[in-house]
Amino acid sequence: MSFVDMIKEKVLEQFSTGISFKDMMYSLILAFVLGLFIILVYRKTFRGVLFSKGFAFSLVLLAMVTAIVIRTISSNLALSLGMVGALSIVRFRTAIKDPVDTVFMFWAIAVGIMAGAGLYLISVIASLLVGIFYIIITITYKKASLPYLLIIRHDPEVINDIKAFLSRFRKYKIKSKTVNRNGSEITVELAFKGEEADLIDELLGINGVKDASLISYEGEFGL
Repeated sequence: MSFVDMIKEKVLEQFSTGISFKDMMYSLILAFVLGLFIILVYRKTFRGVLFSKGFAFSLVLLAMVTAIVIRTISSNLALSLGMVGALSIVRFRTAIKDPVDTVFMFWAIAVGIMAGAGLYLISVIASLLVGIFYIIITITYKKASLPYLLIIRHDPEVINDIKAFLSRFRKYKIKSKTVNRNGSEITVELAFKGEEADLIDELLGINGVKDASLISYEGEFGL
């Protein structure tokens, strides 16, 4: 037997077992359970404005569908080659604004691959470790100063008083300034920890400040 024949025999042995209904159910159940765990971590650590239930539920389906695909192509060599060709033409055009959402999608895909390949224990341990590490990172991030946008409408002559007020912050940056006949408006990017209401009340105590708005946003300023 030549070396090429030996390689062919080894490859064909990997695809000669067929699809087991029991193994398929194990893979689907594990992918479903780990998908729910991914949703739990995603929900507890979500830092955006609006939580998308549709995206969260799609993580479970993504893990289960991936497990089905991996379990199916692992039983048939010709089918696996055809599946690779079919999946290569798929294009996803939905824009994902938060890079963290992309990470969760890859996590769900990885869970589906491991569950479909029969690596049950590894998939459970890996998912638990990823979830624990990400929760630790999120808790550490929450303890840091958070970024805000502060919009102040004021009379032009009190700009120095406002700058003196802002100088108490370790880091701030004036992003924009608008001047019209009714007064001036500045947008300030800053980061701090504490009560937002106290900041607004103290700022409104400055004579010449008409109103102020504080907006939380997801930026890199506070890191």
